[in-house]
Amino acid sequence: MTTLQDTILDAALPVIAFDGWTEGVLVNAALTAGKSKFEVRRAFPEGVRDALGYFSSRADAQMLDALRRDYHLPSMKIRERIATAVMVRLRQQAPHREAVRRAIGFYALPWNISSATKALYATVDAIWHEAGDTSTDYNFYTKRLLLSQVYTSTLSVWLNDLTPDLQESEAFLRRRIENVMQIEKLKAKAKDTLKQCEGWLPV
Repeated sequence: MTTLQDTILDAALPVIAFDGWTEGVLVNAALTAGKSKFEVRRAFPEGVRDALGYFSSRADAQMLDALRRDYHLPSMKIRERIATAVMVRLRQQAPHREAVRRAIGFYALPWNISSATKALYATVDAIWHEAGDTSTDYNFYTKRLLLSQVYTSTLSVWLNDLTPDLQESEAFLRRRIENVMQIEKLKAKAKDTLKQCEGWLPV
């Protein structure tokens, strides 16, 4: 099934950049690749929604492959692991920037919000797992929520980034990560201070 999905998606991506994510584009791409309309339905039972889900999950898998092959994340600080993973994914997706832009438009429709949230969660969860996160308490969800915000804001910059090797996107990403780290440090300090004051604070 993956081979069929890849064949149709790869044939569709150049057209998607101009015509968007539509059933017609998927069918025409399949026919161009020597496949049938029936095979589009077999590869993507829910049509565009499934095709987009596969597009995103394939990008996640490619990111993880590159991280494991070309980087040694355990030797990096946690913020460097996160920044590296995000930038690997964005650089890999650079040839499909317009398809990503079109995907964002598709996901922005109210009836597609659930699919968009699922795809985004899968990406940030994959990044945190690869970065070595083992949390199981509320921090598990907090980390993913924060990275979702960082990732989506960086994605907005990336869509229009024409600098060499996405320097503008990387600089923005690192600033956002640093901001989040500082906020988390302040929250931790505030929590420690409150604990120290529990004995004498008025109730």
